This record gives sequence, structure tokens and C-alpha cells, in this order.
Amino acid sequence: MHDDLGADVALARSVTRVVSLVPSITESIAVSCPEILVGATQWCTHPADLEVARVRGTKNPDLAAIMELAPDVVVANREENRELDVQRLREAGINVWVTKIETVPEAIASLRRLFVDCLGQQVPQWLMDANRVWSYPSRPLNVRVAVPIWRDPWMVIGRSTFAGDLLIRLGLTHTFSEHADRYPKVALENFVEERIDLVLLPDEPYVFAADDGPEAFPHIRTALISGRELTWYGPSLVDARDHLTAAIGTAIAGANT
Repeated sequence: MHDDLGADVALARSVTRVVSLVPSITESIAVSCPEILVGATQWCTHPADLEVARVRGTKNPDLAAIMELAPDVVVANREENRELDVQRLREAGINVWVTKIETVPEAIASLRRLFVDCLGQQVPQWLMDANRVWSYPSRPLNVRVAVPIWRDPWMVIGRSTFAGDLLIRLGLTHTFSEHADRYPKVALENFVEERIDLVLLPDEPYVFAADDGPEAFPHIRTALISGRELTWYGPSLVDARDHLTAAIGTAIAGANT
């Protein structure tokens, strides 16, 4: 078997113990085949009632704790996890399946391979539903949008990201899609210079709220959105399109009144 990066992963015939270092994938496994999930990071917050061993964070996993769990496979992601941690786990004899997801179609294909080729499971119904929901393009809205993910300094979603691709599939013009950096730092005046029509403020990784974020953009329409629905590529994909479209539509309608 080969993971998304082409690395050979010598999996057991039956995978019964999995550690996930990716919140989206943790949720995906937990709602589909919870009996095989034995470990996850502290950032794996869905499902809310998830009860598995915690192995610290995505960028600083407790490798000793992971090894003690004796997983058949550890699931990681090229963006969210460090290559060094993947190498150390592999050197210790632990199978690691690394995913690479930068677009919605890549998410669907990668998760399908994960469940079928890596975990030996059936394709989950929610994944088939998500594929159907995102199989058609939205009508172009002629709205230039930016999505901050941090403040002090301000950072936004840039090129080659899953969230950026999702924005485009919603019919939006992703302002920083051609930026040299995937998550560039920008000054507040750049939002005006770029003639941005709408600023979407997610609740993760920075927790933007009604009293923390919109006030920085007095002359630009803003909308508070779910970070999970914008950046997670799991079961949330099924409803994300409707929810985000509604939030964006409300913001645009407000700008036109």
C-alpha cells in the first residue's frame, strides 16, 4: 500500500488499532468505525463525546504514548503534522499513513483511499453524500473574499489550501489565492487596497467573535462562520456547503440593503 505521498505502508491484514493525528480524520473515523480508534490529539474535538487516549498536539505529539498504544497505523497529514515526527514513528517500526489534501476533490479521494485501502473499511455513507454535495460548481458571486486565521499579526488563507479551494467552489473570488505564501501575513490596509468585499471570520484557529474581529473592518462587510465547516474535510462537508452559503448570502444581502 502507498499513502498520498507515495510512501510504502506495510499494513496488517486487519487494522484494529488506529491513532489519528488529524482532527478532521479523527472525526471521520470516529463516526464511521469508532471501534478501531484508540488515540487522537487534544485538538481532536469532534465528536464531542470522543473517549480515546490523548497523545498531545498535532505539532508536538507524544511519540512514546503513541508507541505504547501499539497502533496498526497512525494517520497523519502533510500540512498538519511534522515530517520529523512521521520519520521517528516509522523508525520505531510504526506504520504511518500520510494524507495530502489541498482541494475538495483531493479530500474526497484521499478519504476514500484511507478507508478502503488503509483501514479496510467500506466507503462511509457521509463521504458518498459529501461527494454528491460538492460535485457541481456554484454560480459565480463576483464577491472578493478574504479569510483571516489569526490577528496580531493578521494572517489569511493564501494559495494551495483546502479552505481556499472550498471558497472558490462556493462561487467566491479568493483574494489571496495567488499569494506566494499559503498563510501570508497582511496589514489591515491590504484589505482595503485589495478591494475586498467580504471578510469571513472563522472560530478557529483564532476564535473570532462578534466583539473580536469585525471591529477591525469598519468599512468591509464581515461574517462569522464555523472554522470546522471551512477547514475540516470530514463529515462536516455534508452540511458545510449549505451553512456557508447561507452565512455568505446573509452578509451579501446586508451589504446591499
